[in-house]
Amino acid sequence: MYYNKVEICGVNTSQLKVLTDEEKTDLLKKAKNGDEDARRELIYGNLRLVLSIIQRFTGRKENPDDLFQVGCIGLVKAVDNFNVDLDVKFSTYAVPMIIGEIRRYLRDNNAIRISRSVRELAYRALQAREELIAQKESEPGVEEIAKHLGEKKENVLHAMEAIIEPISLYEPVFNDNGDTLYVMDQLADTSGGDEAWLENIVLREAMKQLTERERKIINLRFYQNKTQMEIASEIGISQAQVSRLEKGALEKMRRQL
Repeated sequence: MYYNKVEICGVNTSQLKVLTDEEKTDLLKKAKNGDEDARRELIYGNLRLVLSIIQRFTGRKENPDDLFQVGCIGLVKAVDNFNVDLDVKFSTYAVPMIIGEIRRYLRDNNAIRISRSVRELAYRALQAREELIAQKESEPGVEEIAKHLGEKKENVLHAMEAIIEPISLYEPVFNDNGDTLYVMDQLADTSGGDEAWLENIVLREAMKQLTERERKIINLRFYQNKTQMEIASEIGISQAQVSRLEKGALEKMRRQL
């Protein structure tokens, strides 16, 4: 991989310029007025952003040069489409644009080929979903989407599942004041594995070291197999707080044991 070196796609990353927010704003305004030099400087000044984003995809064994080039396409689109009149930082707009471009590339180059007809049906279903949400202000079911499209429910379900990209259990999905929630934090444990582990290491004594709230969270999480979201709703705190308290409680128990 090229991440530990200073060159990717022929670009010496150690020499990449980092723009300040003021410089970005100034260059964006000039670029919108047709200044090509400002546009090029803005693109070049945000290549580090592209470089940092593609590192999220290192586990896919994709060529980093290819990902960098695709990310640059997303960056160019962000530069050309950014609205300078909105009170939004350029990076806030550019990051999802770059990630989206990379995800499209990975989807289209996936070893598991999806037929064009299935992909088109999936995109129609996504569009129908947005239309139904706008009309009814609620999340439609697959059956409702299929009816809206005049398609069979099974075909719509198959198409939508076909374009779903597998993600890691450690993929971050939310961050609240430094407390990162991962995909695995939102899953219920139905295997009994953690429950058996807790019972096998003399849980009772360790549980005595926890606060009442911590004991309740551990009980709900590992004995009643509830998700952190369900626990948060039950005890009236945020999911991020549940995650922090759960991790802290488990650490206390490990130290005690």
